[in-house]
Amino acid sequence: MKKLKIKTRSCLFLLCCSGVLQLQAQDRKDSLVQVAFGTVAQKELTGGVSVVNVTELLKKSYGTNSLDNLQSFVGGYTGNVWGQEPLILVDGVPRRASDVRLVEVESITVLKGASAVVLYGSNASKGAVLITTKRGGVKPLSIDVRANTGVFVPKGYPGYLKSADYMTLYNEASRNDGIAERYTQGAIDSTRAGLNPYKYPEIDYFHSDYLKKAYSRSDLTTEISGGNDMARYYTNIGLSYNNSLMNYGDQKKNNDLAFNVRANVDMNLSKWLTASTDAAAVISNNYAGRGNFWGTSATMRPNWFSPLVPVGMLDSSNAALQTLVENSNHVIDGKYLLGGLSTDQTNAFSDMLAAGYIKRKNRTFLYNLGARADLGSLLKGLSFKAGYSMDYTSLYSEAYQVAYAVYEPSWSRVNGRDVITSLKKYNNDLNTTNESIGQTTYSQTMSLRSQFNYERTLSEKHQVTAALLGWMYRTQLSSDPDNEGGSDYHPIRNTNLGFQAGYNYRRKYYLDFSGAWVHSAKLPEGRRGALSPTLTMGWRISDEGFFKNNVSFVDNLHLSASYASLNQDLDITGFRPDGTTPTDYYLYAGFYGNNSSLGGWYPWRDGASGGFTTLSGRGDNPNLTFVQRNEVRAGLDASLFHRLLNLNANYFLQNTNGLLTRGVTLFPSYFTGSGDFRPWLNYNNDRRSGVDFSVNLNSELGQVKYALGVSGMYFSSRAVRRDEVYQDAYQYRAGRSLDAYWGYISEGLFQSQDEINRHAVQTFGGTVKPGDIKYKDVNGDGLIDNKDQVDLGHNGWAAAPLTYGLNLTLKWKNLTLFALGNGQTGAVGFKNSTYFWVRGTGKFSDEVWGRWQEANKNTATYPRLTTTAGNNNFQHSTFWMYKTNRFNLSRVQLTCDLKGRLFHNKVVQNVSVYAQGDNLLVLSKDRKLMETNVGAAPQYRFYNLGLRASF
Repeated sequence: MKKLKIKTRSCLFLLCCSGVLQLQAQDRKDSLVQVAFGTVAQKELTGGVSVVNVTELLKKSYGTNSLDNLQSFVGGYTGNVWGQEPLILVDGVPRRASDVRLVEVESITVLKGASAVVLYGSNASKGAVLITTKRGGVKPLSIDVRANTGVFVPKGYPGYLKSADYMTLYNEASRNDGIAERYTQGAIDSTRAGLNPYKYPEIDYFHSDYLKKAYSRSDLTTEISGGNDMARYYTNIGLSYNNSLMNYGDQKKNNDLAFNVRANVDMNLSKWLTASTDAAAVISNNYAGRGNFWGTSATMRPNWFSPLVPVGMLDSSNAALQTLVENSNHVIDGKYLLGGLSTDQTNAFSDMLAAGYIKRKNRTFLYNLGARADLGSLLKGLSFKAGYSMDYTSLYSEAYQVAYAVYEPSWSRVNGRDVITSLKKYNNDLNTTNESIGQTTYSQTMSLRSQFNYERTLSEKHQVTAALLGWMYRTQLSSDPDNEGGSDYHPIRNTNLGFQAGYNYRRKYYLDFSGAWVHSAKLPEGRRGALSPTLTMGWRISDEGFFKNNVSFVDNLHLSASYASLNQDLDITGFRPDGTTPTDYYLYAGFYGNNSSLGGWYPWRDGASGGFTTLSGRGDNPNLTFVQRNEVRAGLDASLFHRLLNLNANYFLQNTNGLLTRGVTLFPSYFTGSGDFRPWLNYNNDRRSGVDFSVNLNSELGQVKYALGVSGMYFSSRAVRRDEVYQDAYQYRAGRSLDAYWGYISEGLFQSQDEINRHAVQTFGGTVKPGDIKYKDVNGDGLIDNKDQVDLGHNGWAAAPLTYGLNLTLKWKNLTLFALGNGQTGAVGFKNSTYFWVRGTGKFSDEVWGRWQEANKNTATYPRLTTTAGNNNFQHSTFWMYKTNRFNLSRVQLTCDLKGRLFHNKVVQNVSVYAQGDNLLVLSKDRKLMETNVGAAPQYRFYNLGLRASF
């Protein structure tokens, strides 16, 4: 018994969690963490791996997205891993995170370290996220039912000038440009007075005529689980529905309806053979009325035209007008024709009222089959596992679309009232009673894996582990741009062999070697295979006598270090010879062609005739090879003060070498011109480094239990080598951050023509006038051009230098208060949307109230208004720059657990009710900017009520 006890308490340590062993049954299930092709004990996790226990989290924080607020728990994860897209795996199979809801998930593991992902081969070389769904256990039948209903409330909308103000300021812009004013004062005054909204339109996209104050979402989930020693089962059935914010035309009916079912079954077929089978289906339908409402909300001027033409204001004596009404298919509410102009013969409002709708139908089917054989009768400690999966997703749309006519009215004053005396008709009303097939796309993924595992504990001290595995998956995507049913020629694929050998002594000293032999069809023959090795060492220093006897407040301290060299083909990507179409394959091969994309043309007959020449589009490179990720990592895991405080911290240094370029200095200039003979080369190098961390505090204060978690990452990146040439050293990208924003230094606004005359010439087109932005002549050559661009800071849309997350739990009796948030600091963004960069006849936002005028030239916050493209002013510069520092209060939930005496019949085990708020608050100097979407649906706060009952 003693020997058995020691063995079952032992577990595989695979230091950066590239382990492949299922731990023995006597380990508690909640102490095991899913890693690459296996599990490892929670205590053995070290650098490069973070885990979230979703089953426990759902008791206090409800969500729908399977990766819901993951950045608040995992340092280094900000929706990606260090600004790079990770491989998403659901139950070990590459799948979309949207294929599974959070209520189906047991745990999520984020693999950041190279040693942690090596067994997955090339496609996981930028990190991996493992989503593990729930499974049944040896227990009586249990049923959990969860119901939620909530509302989405818009945070706000962009502010735009009303019609009269727009007309007034557009006249000012015309005067600034030295052209005639467009609008008469009489038209402006009539518009401001609201005398006739059809003749003098005032279109407010965000009015209650078009939008509701909120829209709702509801969902219902039933979970059934249980089992015995022979079979265990878990079933999840869910239904969700939401409508939309729209309150106009066919878009009033916009909605999403989704149904999903999952069944996971585990079976003991014999003493030495177990099997599992999983199946899931997701069926979702979407209804959307036609019309790009949000897109045009940022572009259509409020006074441009009325989307409705009132029938009651037509000249009653004009029979031709009445005939137009009688022959129209679209007399809205019996009162209006559809309005338009020769330049706007379709528009969002008319589309919503008359153009039809689109019904999208998504169908996803997922299937897994697995088996495990204990081969201990052949060799003690030996086992074999295999698995197969087949997934299929399709998108099919049925569309109803019909052409419609719009009318432009001409107004006259008759007997003291406005009358429409004529109508210009554009387009024709057409009839159709048929729905047509719109979009048809699909994706299909097949995966296969098999592995031998070996584990032995010798003399109760030495644990030896080993594994040999093969894994492949293939995803075929349809391209189908013309509904022809075709598919992409090359599928997404990954094929590799993996191997692991590990040793630990008394769970104190650890040594692990893991690696993969990867294969890529993107490379030339003879260079398509490569070895990716990793080496990890660990030391549980807290078990040393000299440490235990002298440091009493440390419960556990585990130090680790690793080195990895991963070969990957994810970054083998470039462009076809036309320079615009991305491609991943055959970049090693030269290319010749005689089409217009290569630019070869020869004339004859004095230029009257000609033809395409055959030119080189690319040179051969038979030595093109893998891109390498070389990484050094050091970490520590610590538990302090009798587990009051738990700490994990990791330093990483990652070099990505051999990124592709075609070169601008590596080849003589005559390699380009008449054709392009340059090949793709492995030349560019990048570096990423930083520290990610997590700290968790658990304690009590009287009757209140509390837990505080803090996670984060300080991160930097650098372009180490680039093939580039610049005249000035400050413009070289090598040595700069990978996410550097390049732009101009603003010196304010020109105040006079004399100041313009004395300044360097700005070369962005158009005449520079007082009120335009003045840029710094960085290189002093008397010209402002792209040579004056400098590094302005980190891109705020990528990973900011410092990102962090917080989560807080307070529990008192049956009440639990949970809150989480996340934030970032150290990056910048630019106010470069159409809300700020008002071009030509574009819609004027509230920002233009601060425009430059002679009267306020010393306090202006916006350049002079212009009817031109404004190229001088609308450049990335410090004038438009802002800091993206922010903290997001992402969720607050209050849960009340009702137990005990309320349920005497024992049919109902417990009930929990909760109230929740999501996306509640942004703390930032530029909060309004960050919470406002332009040309898209608004950001929402979500308020939810939920109930969970167990039977």
